Amino acid sequence: MLIEYIEEALEKAHYEIIEDKEPFYGEIPGLRGVWATAKTLEECRKNLKEVLEGWILLSMQKGIPVPRIGRYRIKPLESVKV
Repeated sequence: MLIEYIEEALEKAHYEIIEDKEPFYGEIPGLRGVWATAKTLEECRKNLKEVLEGWILLSMQKGIPVPRIGRYRIKPLESVKV
C-alpha cells in the first residue's frame, strides 16, 4: 500500500520551470512541504519521491496524520503488546 500511495501522489505532482540554478521545480498539491528542485525533470522527479518518502516517515514518527491520496490512505500501526 505504501508504494501505491507514493505512486498515486507522484501522479498528482505539478512541475514547472523556475529561474534558479536548479530550474526544475516539483510539488505535490495537498502535501504541505513536499517539494523539490533539480537540474533536469527526471532528477526533480527522483528528488520529489525521496522527499515524499521522508515526509511520510517523519509524519508517522511524529504522529501527524498523512492525508489520503485518491483511494490510498496510510494509517499508523497499532502497537503490539508482547
